[in-house]
Amino acid sequence: MLNDVKVIICGKEYKIRTSESPNYVFALARTLETKINEISSGSGSSPYSAAIMVALSLLDDLNKANQHLDSIRDQSKEYVDEAGKSRIERDAALKEIEVLKSKIVQLENLVKLKQLKDSI
Repeated sequence: MLNDVKVIICGKEYKIRTSESPNYVFALARTLETKINEISSGSGSSPYSAAIMVALSLLDDLNKANQHLDSIRDQSKEYVDEAGKSRIERDAALKEIEVLKSKIVQLENLVKLKQLKDSI
């Protein structure tokens, strides 16, 4: 369901249609206005120029977050691949153990047979 939300940023009203809750949108608007005011009051620039600077800063943050996310995805894929290889190695080792147990049983039987032969 889409919500129609009106927010005021730097004295100008904006109507936003969004699936987000109004409280969430209001919080975003307050945060944006705070950032714009910090930049415009610190540098004496217009709210428009400050908004451009905020947008550039947020895009930089988004870009870095996406790069970090890509790195985490790559690392996760490596972990999954390593886990798969380890599982294959474990399965091969378990099969080898079964083969060796079978050989031990055969050898024990041969030893018992030889002992019986020697005792006769």
